[in-house]
Amino acid sequence: MIETGKKINTDFTLNVVSDGEEKEITFSDLLARPAIVSVYMRNNTSGCDRQNKSLAEHAAWFDEKGYNLIALSKDTCGSHKNYAEKLGINYTLASDPDFAFAKATDSVVEKKMYGKTFDAPSRSAFVIDTDGTVLGIIGKVDTKDHAGELKKLIEGLS
Repeated sequence: MIETGKKINTDFTLNVVSDGEEKEITFSDLLARPAIVSVYMRNNTSGCDRQNKSLAEHAAWFDEKGYNLIALSKDTCGSHKNYAEKLGINYTLASDPDFAFAKATDSVVEKKMYGKTFDAPSRSAFVIDTDGTVLGIIGKVDTKDHAGELKKLIEGLS
């Protein structure tokens, strides 16, 4: 996994849903101000729902602190639109089926499920400055209190 203080390559594209609209953008376009990127596995699964509900409940706090909040998974933007509506999500949801963000942050890990081994992004979170510098990392997300752990990390950056 990338280390704090290192810069990531921000020149890759993602499809995103923001304010109910789907668009393709370059990751660097999400860095108009510092960003929090929360990586989760899949919409409509218990742990991921808890992770995103925690963020949705505290999204205004992150906005007031000057951060763009982005949750990223391999789900399609169509799925993200429904998911945002279901959970009341008003931050950006990004679709990354090719793991471009995970590759940029060197956070692709080996996972096992049902006896099969595969590579996938780690459930982690990154605070990234406008120039692509990683300011902070949560290597293993606490799905029940994700917003709380991010708040603590951000307050420690000040």
